[in-house]
Amino acid sequence: MARLGTVIRLAERRARRGAGPPEDGAMVELGAVTVRFDGRVVVDAVTASVGRGEWVGLIGANGAGKTTLIKAVAGLVDHDGEVQVGGKSSAAMSRRERARSVAYVPQSPELPADMSVFDYTLLGRTPHIAYLAVESRADLSHCTELLERLGLAPLAARPLSTLSGGERQRVVLARALAQEAPVLLMDEPTSALDLSHRMEALESVDELRRDWGLTVVSALHDLTLAGQFADRLLLLSGGSVAAFGTPAEVLDESVLGEAFDCAVRIIRTDDGELVIVPRRTVPRHDGPAHAGDLGDKEAQ
Repeated sequence: MARLGTVIRLAERRARRGAGPPEDGAMVELGAVTVRFDGRVVVDAVTASVGRGEWVGLIGANGAGKTTLIKAVAGLVDHDGEVQVGGKSSAAMSRRERARSVAYVPQSPELPADMSVFDYTLLGRTPHIAYLAVESRADLSHCTELLERLGLAPLAARPLSTLSGGERQRVVLARALAQEAPVLLMDEPTSALDLSHRMEALESVDELRRDWGLTVVSALHDLTLAGQFADRLLLLSGGSVAAFGTPAEVLDESVLGEAFDCAVRIIRTDDGELVIVPRRTVPRHDGPAHAGDLGDKEAQ
């Protein structure tokens, strides 16, 4: 049944892609967004639009500007150009209003060691709690249901310091989802997870996206997973947009080869998924070196 469910969800994603971006307007709009650090341009005039309920994946080599662009959308770094969320300028939002509009999952979050999983998740409700007020019964119930949905309920009382890297990453996702913001930003959300838990985490995000109407923007280093889950991919190279389109359009051998400066092979599976495989540029040896050969080298 699990495999059947996965096949059905993959078919649903392919059907959504075939229909193109959502038609009811953009949720996130970037207009010539530029970020500089110490006078160096890290993100260079990025212009893009993300539809309501759409999942856009950011891909690119290390240092391409993915993390910085996500932080610009989250309002965490200064930038030139315009960022709009839900038709409103991010710069005009208060901190509380931005937290109600955008949830952010960082790649390397700082976690209070002695705080429990439940209390940490509950922090995500802060934007919805009045000043000097306490969490309501609805806030507590929301977090309880969210942890159950993400398979984290058995860990609710555990201190964060006792969790594995993968468990911590899933809890950080839970806190972000607890904000109930319409936009979810994720920076390499599966970097600490094994293959099984990567699929599980991304499937959970995809299900919640459809159930809650979330708009998702995520940086993903695994190109195959990016192609499986994102409706569209934005490829960054040197801080600029190298390509922006459907996975079938962006996941091209020549386009990726130039952006990543390495040879890749695109394989299409029987069910239509794209698999990206790096190609070796140095021919493989037929077998291990002979002992005599090693001895000759050591004698030189």
